[in-house]
Amino acid sequence: MTTSPIAPPIDTLGYALALGGASLFSTKGIFVKLALAEGISIESTLALRMLVALPVYLVILVSLLQRNGQLRTLLTPSKVLATMGVGILGYYVSSYLDFAGLAFVSAQYERLVLFTYPFFVLLFGVWFFGDRMNWRLLPAMFISYGGLLVIFTWNMSIRPQGLFIGTALVLGSAITFAFYQHLARRQMLILGSALFTCIGMSTAAALAIAQSLIVDGPQAYAGFSPSVWLIGLTLGIFCTVLPSFLLNTAIARIGPRGTSSTASFGPIITITLAVLILGEDFTLFHAVGTAMVLLGSWLFAHRESASRAEPS
Repeated sequence: MTTSPIAPPIDTLGYALALGGASLFSTKGIFVKLALAEGISIESTLALRMLVALPVYLVILVSLLQRNGQLRTLLTPSKVLATMGVGILGYYVSSYLDFAGLAFVSAQYERLVLFTYPFFVLLFGVWFFGDRMNWRLLPAMFISYGGLLVIFTWNMSIRPQGLFIGTALVLGSAITFAFYQHLARRQMLILGSALFTCIGMSTAAALAIAQSLIVDGPQAYAGFSPSVWLIGLTLGIFCTVLPSFLLNTAIARIGPRGTSSTASFGPIITITLAVLILGEDFTLFHAVGTAMVLLGSWLFAHRESASRAEPS
């Protein structure tokens, strides 16, 4: 008589951390919209986020180097410059395009467009990094982009102003972030995820702050109301630093696949907050389009995981 193997217990805390991180990240668009409503520029909004996050990452960077002297040997000029370049692409260029797009499109539509970035990860892997094409993923991609087309068509008929440029900017954010994912993975193998993140984020933060000082001037910050500083504090801590630690801890406990399985909660939370806080519309078209995007993304993740589990 044979006994079937006992399945390992589900790490409830690990999944709770992953869900918390995904939920906090998904609120970013809401607070960016609130900052724009206060008349704050895109540059200043991004800089406020980075002003709060930068000291935290610098403290972590110093702590890492003090606790592990071997890490210092990894910081050759070529490796540091490469990490800085990748960090600028993922943490500055991608973020700036996303923030700029939010000036033209709704927070819920922005989150759904960004949610398609895994499709670009697949395509770039095939085109530039030697990955094999998985044709079984194409139907899932078509379903998701069909859902975006439903919402896009509704917006065109009701509120077409700035829709094309807003969609292009957010799509550009998804594309640059997907390309960043491939490059970051290679740098993390060299430096480790913590050291890479600290260097990349610090570089992007310095660039964003410098851009804001040039475009808006230091005097702009003196005129910010307490509510604007509160938005910046929330963006920096609750939408950047805290979720990054939650997701990193979740990855360590349940792995990247388990962590990514909670990502579908992000758009749902964004849509709920956008309707309740920002008063954005949510019609039958939004419901159908959102369902299609989420279904396509779930099918994509499910089929990709199944393909990875198959013996090569």
